[in-house]
Amino acid sequence: MAKILANDGLAQSGIELLETQGFKVINTRVAQEQLANYINKNKIEGLLVRSATKVDKKLIDDCPNLKLIGRGGVGLDNIDVKYAESKGIDVFNTPEASSESVAELVFAHLLNGARFLHDSNRNMPLEGDAQFKQLKKSYAGGVELRGKTLGIVGFGRIGQATAKMALALGMEVMFTDHHAKEATLTLSFFDGQSIDFKLQSSNLKEVLVNSDFVSLHVPSQEKYIIGKKELGLMKPGAGIINTSRGGVLDEVALVDALDTDHLSFAGLDVYESEPNPEIKILMNPKISLSPHVGGSTIEAQERIGVELAQKVIKSLK
Repeated sequence: MAKILANDGLAQSGIELLETQGFKVINTRVAQEQLANYINKNKIEGLLVRSATKVDKKLIDDCPNLKLIGRGGVGLDNIDVKYAESKGIDVFNTPEASSESVAELVFAHLLNGARFLHDSNRNMPLEGDAQFKQLKKSYAGGVELRGKTLGIVGFGRIGQATAKMALALGMEVMFTDHHAKEATLTLSFFDGQSIDFKLQSSNLKEVLVNSDFVSLHVPSQEKYIIGKKELGLMKPGAGIINTSRGGVLDEVALVDALDTDHLSFAGLDVYESEPNPEIKILMNPKISLSPHVGGSTIEAQERIGVELAQKVIKSLK
């Protein structure tokens, strides 16, 4: 009976699927420094992780029994993939399972920012009874998303899912991507109807100059994709959302753009210094904040659990 350690948790649907196929699933959290010892002592063959556990060269070297590493989520930046594969270890992720969840979070942040909800939710509990009329006045200048342009930087699965929601809300969509020059998106509705939209890619500058809001959907990068220069290209009063990876957006330049009123708001789910975001980011009244929960919905975790389980079964059977 092969043993699988789900070190960052696994949805019940995934555990059940693995158990029906004769695997023993250990759904516990082992501290990073004790992980190699635990894997060897318990003869673990498969390690499943999310963002928290790091699978580096040392861990791989210390665990000769390991046959597979699976990540519940889109990126693989917390796993030394090339080194693992050079040791004959199967490495995989679940790129499709959380696209809808991340896209919905983009719009949670967009709507938050467009109507100042992140700030009014901070101030209403403190001053809502004494300063109601003043607060009403200060939050009265919100904008509608309908009819505005959403620029999407990175047009993979999550970028496309975000575009579909924008189109459904009556927004115009622009995108830039190194790989996709054009895309046809099919919007499916509850009653079985569907409609196709054909989109052409633009370059980054065109997207930034012409968009009312920009959403980032790119993998982890060596350097900023959006820095001071890029933020300067954006429309005065625009908003920016980052649910992709910390380090693709220059946070110092972002705070400056917000403080000088060049941008009206930002929405962040990921941070340069995660898991200890900078206090200047956390305290900024123009930033809508969430703690890296883009793919963390019940539905996405169920899909991730099932997809991981299917890949483990395929790999070890």
